[in-house]
Formats: sequence, structure tokens, C-alpha cells
Amino acid sequence: MKQFQGFSNQKTHLVPIPEPFFHDLLPIIDHVVEFKVTLYAFWFLDQQEGSLRFIRYQDFLEDKAFLSGLGNSYAVMMKNLNEGLNRSVKRGTFLTAHKDTQDLTEAVYFLNTPHGRAAFTGYQEGAWSPQDKIQSIRRPEAERPNIFQLYETNIGPLTPMMADILQEAEETYSPVWVEDAIRIAVENNVRRWRYIEAILKSWEERGRDEKDRRNAQEDPKKYIDGEFGQYVKF
Repeated sequence: MKQFQGFSNQKTHLVPIPEPFFHDLLPIIDHVVEFKVTLYAFWFLDQQEGSLRFIRYQDFLEDKAFLSGLGNSYAVMMKNLNEGLNRSVKRGTFLTAHKDTQDLTEAVYFLNTPHGRAAFTGYQEGAWSPQDKIQSIRRPEAERPNIFQLYETNIGPLTPMMADILQEAEETYSPVWVEDAIRIAVENNVRRWRYIEAILKSWEERGRDEKDRRNAQEDPKKYIDGEFGQYVKF
């Protein structure tokens, strides 16, 4: 099971969800992908402006992070996405004028709210076209894991003493350097902080060029048999 590291303490945008969702809709949703596409639609539509808010089938496809949570292969992802959307339409959560449940590429969805129903009616009557109203959506970027998460995930348990050492390293080196040094240690199977620290100190003293950014497996001897060899076994 992939672990969630928790919500950050950074200021984030809050997505409003109508109260009836929790006591009228949530209790009757009995399919996990239907639940996912419904929540995703709330987030997506909240970023749009004006009264004509909608989400296209293509919008779901363009979010690779969202799709990856629907299955372990592209075929499974698509099957689950289509089933989740069809269930949401049958449930009455989404409104769509698209009738072909097998080919959804041109489908446009509206939430079944007063504004959504008005937009849906105008769409059916040809009063406006989705192609003329497409708005850019800011998709969330994956947060870079902090130094403590990187250490626990890749090196070992985090002790109070190690936490102090990591905090000092975080103040001394750039996050990219620390992440790359940990990656090199993992790829060379030398999961020791002294080894990682030696790499960081070397970069600090001698500078770091693009050559250092190569995958460590392309040049393993540089980090195992060379000056860092003393940290491989101790």
C-alpha cells in the first residue's frame, strides 16, 4: 500500500463541497471510481469562473496522476473511468447529453446543481459550445518530499540525533542535492548517511556540473571504488 505522508502546513486552496453531498449522495455511492470522479469534478469545476462550468471526458484523461489511481494498466484505467462516469450519470450526479456509453471522447459533464442544470440546458439548445468556453486549469504539482521523509523512505528509521543532522544538512545544501545524493546511495546500495554526506561535501568543495547529474549506475565506480569507498563498509 502506498503511504500518504499527510497534508502539509503550507497554505492550500480549500474546495467547497455542498452539504447535501454528505447526507444525500455519499451514503448511496457504492462504487469507488464513481466516488473518485465525483470528488474530482468538484475540484475541477471549482477552478473555473462564471456560470458555465463543465468538465470534458478529455479533462479526466489529461490528468495522469488521477488516472494512475484507477488501475494498474491503461486498459484497466479506461474501463474503470468509463464505468465511474456512467454510474455518476445514472445516479444523477452528472448531467450529459452524450448517449454513447462506449465512446465517451466527446462527452461533456455538468454537476446536477442549479447552475449546472442551466448550463446543461443551454448546451443542449446550442446556445454555447464547450470549445468556446474552455478554461485553463491549474493541476496540482506533486510535493517534493522533505529530507526527513526521504531519509525514512530510503535509508532507515529517523532517530532524534539523525533528525538534528538532517536539519543541519537541509540548511547547508540544496534540496535537489540532498535528493540526488540519497538517490545515488540507494542505487549503489550504500544506505548510510556518512556516504551521502561525503557526496554532498565533495559537491560543495569541488562544485557540481551536469556530469554529476547522470544516473549513478552509468558511473558506479566513481561512488563506490573512489574517494567514497571508505563509507561503503564500516
